[in-house]
This record gives sequence, C-alpha cells and structure tokens, in this order.
Amino acid sequence: MNTPENPKAPRAKREKSEPTAISQEQVLSAFTENPTKVLAYRQLSRRLGVTTKGQREEIFAHIKVLRKQGLITLLQNDEYRLADTEAVTTALMPSNARKPTKKASPPVEPPRNRSVQAQFGQDPIVHRRRAAGFDYVDGDDRPERAPSNTIIGTVDLATPNFAFVVPEGVDGGDDIRVFTDQLKFALQGDVVRVRLRSGSRDGRPMGDVVEVLKRVRPEVVGRIQIQGTLGFVKADNRKVYFDVFVPPHLLHESRNGDKVLVRITEFPTDPNRQPTGEVVRNFGQAGGNEAEINAIMAEFGLPFEFPEEVQTESEGISEVISEDEIARRRDFRNVTTFTIDPADAKDFDDALSIEKLENGHWEIGVHIADVTHYVRPGTELEREGKHRATSVYLVDRVIPMLPERLSNGLCSLRPHEDKLTFSAVFELDEDGKLYESWFGKTIIHSDRRFSYEEAQERIESKAGDHAEHINVMNDMAHKICAQRFKQGAITFETQEVKFRLDEAGKPLGVYVKERKDAHKMIEEFMLLANRKVAEFVFNLKKTKPRFTMVYRTHDAPEPERLQTFALFAQKFGYKLKLENPKKISTELNNLSSEVMGKPEQNVLQGLAIRTMAKAIYSTEPLGHFGLAFDHYSHFTSPIRRYPDMMAHRLLEHYLLGGKNVPIDPVEEECKHSSAREKLAANAERASIKFKQVEFMADEIGNTFKGVVSGLTERGMYIEIEENKCEGMVRISDIPGDFYELDKDNYRIVGKNNKRIIQFGDEMMVVVKSANLLDRTIDFELVDDRPDDVKKREADERKQRGSEPRGYRDHSGGKGGSKGGFKGKRR
Repeated sequence: MNTPENPKAPRAKREKSEPTAISQEQVLSAFTENPTKVLAYRQLSRRLGVTTKGQREEIFAHIKVLRKQGLITLLQNDEYRLADTEAVTTALMPSNARKPTKKASPPVEPPRNRSVQAQFGQDPIVHRRRAAGFDYVDGDDRPERAPSNTIIGTVDLATPNFAFVVPEGVDGGDDIRVFTDQLKFALQGDVVRVRLRSGSRDGRPMGDVVEVLKRVRPEVVGRIQIQGTLGFVKADNRKVYFDVFVPPHLLHESRNGDKVLVRITEFPTDPNRQPTGEVVRNFGQAGGNEAEINAIMAEFGLPFEFPEEVQTESEGISEVISEDEIARRRDFRNVTTFTIDPADAKDFDDALSIEKLENGHWEIGVHIADVTHYVRPGTELEREGKHRATSVYLVDRVIPMLPERLSNGLCSLRPHEDKLTFSAVFELDEDGKLYESWFGKTIIHSDRRFSYEEAQERIESKAGDHAEHINVMNDMAHKICAQRFKQGAITFETQEVKFRLDEAGKPLGVYVKERKDAHKMIEEFMLLANRKVAEFVFNLKKTKPRFTMVYRTHDAPEPERLQTFALFAQKFGYKLKLENPKKISTELNNLSSEVMGKPEQNVLQGLAIRTMAKAIYSTEPLGHFGLAFDHYSHFTSPIRRYPDMMAHRLLEHYLLGGKNVPIDPVEEECKHSSAREKLAANAERASIKFKQVEFMADEIGNTFKGVVSGLTERGMYIEIEENKCEGMVRISDIPGDFYELDKDNYRIVGKNNKRIIQFGDEMMVVVKSANLLDRTIDFELVDDRPDDVKKREADERKQRGSEPRGYRDHSGGKGGSKGGFKGKRR
C-alpha cells in the first residue's frame, strides 16, 4: 500500500499468462476423488484453476459428454454428482478388459426441444418460470433428498389454481404440476415434499404435496374485509390462492378496506378451511400512496427503519479526520476533483480527479467513498448493512443500506469538504490507452458538484467551469467504450422509466430516462475501476488457489436459449447466426442496431436481455460476458452495495500484505447479496407498476399509440410508446371478429377475417380503466367502424354474455405483471 515516502506505489501492470487446457480426465477426477460430494460448476472451476473463457467452455463441453455417458448426474441448476462408482470404474477400464453387464443402463434421453415460453419463463396460458432460472440464488439449508416415491422441490406459484414444484435432484425432469387444493397452503419459495400421481397433464407430471418442509415467509400483504367482527385478508399477490381468516382479537383495530400485513399463525390440515393470522402492521386505507408503497415494502420484506442501536452507533462516529489518518493516505486535495450525479442525489459515493502529467498523459483518479473506514466488522452498523446488502430505490423513496448519517453525511463526497476515499488512479493518454494503475487509500476535496445535466451542458457547449477537463475525459470515455465493444461487449440496454411526482407522491408525468454522454462517461470510468481492481487482485498471486475476491460474474447464455431467441427474432424478419460462440455478441449488437427506432425494438431488446444469464456476485473469477471482461468486480458504490464494501476490505487486506482470506464465508455473503439484489429489483418494479396505474387513472378515455408487448389466451398486452405504461386489451373485446391465440407463431388470428396481430404491431388504444387496488390497466382498441356495425356487434356480445369488466388475471399474475406468453417482463 502507499506511504507518504512512496505515494505512487504499488503500481499494477497488466500481465498475461498462457492458460492450460482442461481435460475430460481432470473433470472426471474431481468427481471420482469425491464420490459422494455435490459439486457446483463454480466449485469445479475453482478446483481446476479455471481462469479464462476458453477453459470455461472446455469444462461445459466435458460436463455435457460425461452426462451423456451417464458418469455424472445433474441434481439442480449447475450442481452435479458422480452417478455410479461402478459405472465410472468400468468406463475407465481399457475396452478389452471390460466385462459385459447383464443389464444395460438405459440410454440417456437427449434434451427435449423447449418452446419459447419455457425458455423465457412464459407460457401462453400460465405465467410461470420453467425452472429456478438465471435469477436463482442457491441456499444451503435445503432438506435432504426425499425417498424414491416422493420428490422434494421448491414451490413456484403459477395461478390461483395450480403451482409448479421445481424438483431438486431430478436429472432432466420436468416441473411437477400441483393443484392449489393439494398444496397444503404452501407459498412461493416454500420447500415441499411431493408425491407423484399417475398420469400427466399437458405432458407434465402431476403430484400432491404431502409435507411442507420449510415455510420461507408465512406473511401476506393484502386488503382486509371485515364481516361483522371477523376479518378476511385478500392478498395483493394474485398467485396467493387463499384468504387469511383473522379472528376479532387479532384484528388490532383494523377497519374494512385497510391494507395490512398479516402473519399466518395456523395452517389447517383441512384444505377447505382457511389459514388463521394476526394483523401485525396496518398501512391505512388501500389505494393511497403511503398505504400502497408501504405495502410493497412489506410484501418484499423490506425494512421500514433502522434499529435504534444502529442509529445510535452511527450518530456516535466522529467526523474529525485526524492528522495521523491523513498521513497514511495519498493526498489529492490539491488536484482538480468533482462529482457528477443525478440532480436529486444526496449520496455521492464516487468522484473523478484529473491532472496532466509531464509526459503529456493524464492521471485520472476514480475516488470512492471509504465506507469501511467508518463501518467496522463486528459493529451493529456492519451487521445491518450486511443483512440489507443493498439500497432499494422505489419510485418515491430510497430504503438505504446505511443510515443517513453515513450515506448522506460522513461518507458522501460532498463538495468543499475533506473526504476519505479508496481510489483507483490511472495513467491514460488522450486515446484512452492505459499505461499504469494504482490502488490505495486517499483523501480528496471535491471542487464542484455537477448534475448530469450540467456536465452534459459542458460537453455540448465546450464552455463553463471545468469544461476542458470534462471534455478530455469524455473523449477518453468514447474511445475506451469503442474498445470494449470491439472486444465483444453487448449493447442491449433496458429503458428506465422515471416519474415526476408532486409533494404527495402523485405522478404528474412519466418519461423514459435518456442516457447522454455525461452518463456514459461516468459509467466508463466506473467500469474501468471495477475491472482493474478485479484484475489486480486476481494477478497478485500466480499460483492456485488465487486470492479470494468478490467478483461480479455474468455467464454466457445457454445455446438452447439463444437458438429459441433466434427463432423468435426470425418471426420479425431478423436472421441471427449464433452457432459460433465468438460471434454471439456481434450478432446481438447488429440486431440491436437494426431494431433501433422500430416498433419491435423494446420487445426484442427486452427478450434478448432475458436470454442472457443473470449477473451475480461470486468468489469465482468467471468473467462478465455482457461487458466482455475476463475479471470484473463491484468497487465503486459501497454506500449502497454491500459487495463493494467486501471488495474494499479484501483489496486493503492484500495491499497491506495480508494472507489469503478463507473463501467459504465470502461466498456465502455473495449469495446473500445476490438474493437481496433480486428482491430489491422486484420491489422496484412493483412500485413502478403502481405509479404507472396511478398516472393512467387520470387518462381514462384518452387515446394513445402503443405496441403489442405480449399475448395470452385472454388478451394482448399493449405498451404505450410515450410513457411505457402497459395494459391489456381483452381478446373478447377486439372488434370485428373472434380471435384465437396461435402460440406457435406468437400471434392471434381472426377466425373469419384471418387478421393477424403479433408482437411489435402498432395499435391505437383508449384507456378504459385503471385499477389502483389491483394495479391493472385495461385498454380497448380504437374502433373506426360505422356506429351501426359497432352496435350490432355489441348486441351480439351481450347476447353471448361477456366476462366482467374488472378482471383478475388467472393466467399468472396481475394485469400488468406479464401473465401468459409475454414478450418482456418488467
């Protein structure tokens, strides 16, 4: 680490080493040496010292061959185990020494072709996930495998009528369909034991839950209905298939129509009875902003406040920076430094410094709030930050990982204040070529706080304070970005919906956040810091095992998912050649350019993103496919992400000459952080959906242009182009004909006129209703036909009998939650 006598050390230069090939024998030996142990792919990679993308592909290929040979068995996700010791011994014998067996092993069934619905977690009838999927984060407290006549698995609620149980320990098996009256009141994520029935439905096995082994969270959020002195809570989550009975003494003064959190205290054995619960939190009358947002927080288990001991501990931290502490750090207080953040940001966890060197190069400092200087291991602050793992950004509020005293005060890099930082400093030329890197503890004094809009103004006008420095860095960022894409980075991005709110939280407008050069400049330097920190730690030790580090990893997409996506894109006239793994990013980037500005852009880009694996935190240096980085970490946001704090501690430990850190505790924290990140994303999406419905409630009767974003047997989803709000047009309400879903070709077809409606088609719609309580939006198509024709059709519908106007989506969620076969998911 740096010292006052030698402030420029240590310097980390990029080093390259030739990776060794991974043989099939090495992979098999890892299992034969541990015949009873379950090995995840990441554990296998660590044992074999995998460091490159090529080696990862070799392991995948060997695993595939060994599975076909029946030598190893897939248990769940990417976990494998030795299949049969005797079979392995026989396979390893010379062919002339093998004895014929009396009974041959059954041939390994080749993987079945999966439909687009199964691949992307969508079904034309049912909104569900085919398997745990790329968002899944393993846990370690799962029960032992069930006896042979039953199967243990995790409940994945599909509709109020049935669920799927995702099996554990089943090689190539399908999810098991269980009707809700046979679920024993199990909820999403619960671990259950299922007894298989004879026969199947839709080609899928069926079963009954015989035991609930683990209830993850026996709490339900919903509206309470008071009947006399008794209460019944109807869950907000449409997949919860039962109401909760609340006796009078457990209502706790709740009133009819209140939004409440109820904890289930008794699960009956009789499926005809209802679970009994107690109101543990009342949010007020349903439909109000506070009630609904607080209900979302409770639904996802988000904290409402910090424990008193955490607040007390944060308030007791001194803000005085001692001279001894300054002496231990590299001093950047006299170097031009500024922050660039959203205009409404309060926590500034990164700053940039710039200084021209004598050799004509530029020294760019990426300075990150030194959170771990204040949050020490073993403290209440540390325990709470580790548990929360991430800040959560709902539409109208932030649920911070750390108390305000730290997040907006001590750690925030506010202008004109001395601040403690952990920095990555780079020597670059004007073409963005990197010469040297330095990492260490620093102290800075920010000269200026820019909003993104102010920085963008400097870029566009070339005028204003610090304009020269901002433009130098912007030019570098463009060249660094171009090089990144040249190396295979993926360009697909999701569009971020933002709201303009009044003081009461009511949405006044909805818009899509525009990413300009100022945003991209900051992003490129943060990516550079994250990448180089990861490379630095990885290269500190050349022998195995490498130094333990927190990596942000993103696996390459599965070939089957890519091919399914290619078939989908082909329906829109786009041909993708995805056979060559080295050309996947090029093909996807070309598609991104082709669809830009077209009606199907959001549908295809959203589906492409979901085709990718889910990025997670891991101790395995498996690289980041989407960014095309061999090594990548999260270092730049420790105020709002616990993995960044972990990375800071590990980097400091190694810079001080510390020995390797045990890997298992770090890996467990990585898994927890990945799970919390997923939960936060789901909560954020729920708050966005609520605000979209609230906004559209003032647009009843107005006409908008939209595109078809999803199709089900019940109707089609339309996403409004200008504000990305999405609602449903019921298939029975499409004028002019009777329409049916053609799920194989991702379209609906008129029975008589043969009119075809498919993903990406432009539609003019009228807002019919917006239900705040159900968070659904209903549209109807603009009908320009003569009035007498419309009246005749309306009379025919009336005679046939139509479904109620207000609907509950029994095909997998709420009106806006992408039930059925959807092109994208929020």
